[in-house]
Amino acid sequence: MSAEMIRVDHKLPDPIETLLSTLRESGYEAYVIGGAVRDLLLGKHPDDYDVATSALPEEVLAVFGEKSVHPTGISHGTVTVVVGGVPVEVTTFRVDGDYMDSRHPENVNFTRSLEKDIKRRDFTVNALALSEDGTILDYCGGVDDLKSRRLRTVGDPKERFHEDALRILRALRFASEHGFAIEEETSREIFAQKASLRALSAERVWKEFSKLICGTYCAPILRKYFDVFNVFIPELGPMKGFEQHNPHHIFDVWEHTLAAMTYVPATVVLRASILFHDIGKPPCFEMGEDGVRHFRGHPKVSAAMADSILQRLKVDTDTRETVVLLVKAHDVPLDPILKNVRRRLAQYGEEKVRLLLEVKRADISAHSLKSAYRLEELAKFEVLLDQAIEEQMCFSFSSMEINGKDLIDLGIPTGTLLGSIKKQLLNEIIDGTLQNDRNALLVRASEIWKERQ
Repeated sequence: MSAEMIRVDHKLPDPIETLLSTLRESGYEAYVIGGAVRDLLLGKHPDDYDVATSALPEEVLAVFGEKSVHPTGISHGTVTVVVGGVPVEVTTFRVDGDYMDSRHPENVNFTRSLEKDIKRRDFTVNALALSEDGTILDYCGGVDDLKSRRLRTVGDPKERFHEDALRILRALRFASEHGFAIEEETSREIFAQKASLRALSAERVWKEFSKLICGTYCAPILRKYFDVFNVFIPELGPMKGFEQHNPHHIFDVWEHTLAAMTYVPATVVLRASILFHDIGKPPCFEMGEDGVRHFRGHPKVSAAMADSILQRLKVDTDTRETVVLLVKAHDVPLDPILKNVRRRLAQYGEEKVRLLLEVKRADISAHSLKSAYRLEELAKFEVLLDQAIEEQMCFSFSSMEINGKDLIDLGIPTGTLLGSIKKQLLNEIIDGTLQNDRNALLVRASEIWKERQ
């Protein structure tokens, strides 16, 4: 099968051009391959560039020398070549052997044929090769699929997904990120083989899923492929179709969550916080005598469930703890009163308060119109938050004009009592009944110490 050849006007980075031309001048074929070509055609700036070549690893080593070539994945034909200070993965054209674990081929065989290498790849939009002169070689119709925003596998989807179950999540991630419509046969096979996701490591699942939920089109993908995501996050199941019967809600729990996802910035922490913020509602359901459903305590339950899910998916500690905090705090009132702003700052710190604002804004935006006034309150809260930060108002121990040593010098013993007095002083500063002035604080600390003796 011959490749369709297309010329494009894309300037590759100098190190990539140098690498390709050096290999070609040495008698080998060499191309930028895969996602970088796709992104260039979509008008996006690639994060990195992978190169495929007819040269064997030892031949790449002979061309560039030992100082520039590192055998990072040599068993699979991959070496890292440093050109102009830039590391680039260079992989020999290959044909994969049988897949026995739904993830890795048992062996690989090197080939001098670009076409054979292309035919082993996952999706047509990733099966494009670009030379340094701007020529794209397209064996699988990937350029037309990109123009049509269509995602389909290279060859039989049943075989492609059986080879590597991670391709299921990659397909959904690409659809979420780029707005691709998944071709019908490919889509059917995603559902048919969804159970194979259980064979994947938690780390690989999270790596793809965390990118997926940050996609511009994540809500329709989460909706359509709900049963697929249920395989590795079964806790989502009860949310779908769970009606809220509450005047502040117009959606069931799942549809409310999807709507809120569209209002929050596309970061992993914020999207994950929204995804899990109401996951505890079904087990917290109570029906009031007035026919209104209540979900008392659901933030705490949702936080515990989120913690369990994220631990199971082996998410890094910082991300997990921040998500759990935001889920637990998503119903905390943010009243637009200065002392309340300072209390929240004391409680969570500026970074977490700003994240919480985003979560609450998205949550409220996905409520009924009866909750719209709360968005105005959040806007007022944010103005006061900016004021508190700009004016460097005191809201933490570190910003107080005295420290623990000053209290010890007054004769206050170290331990819980000293901490309690310091906390009382901070609370009085926040309430506005005490100035953050060194002398005033020392006088007040002495008074409290006398009262407690």
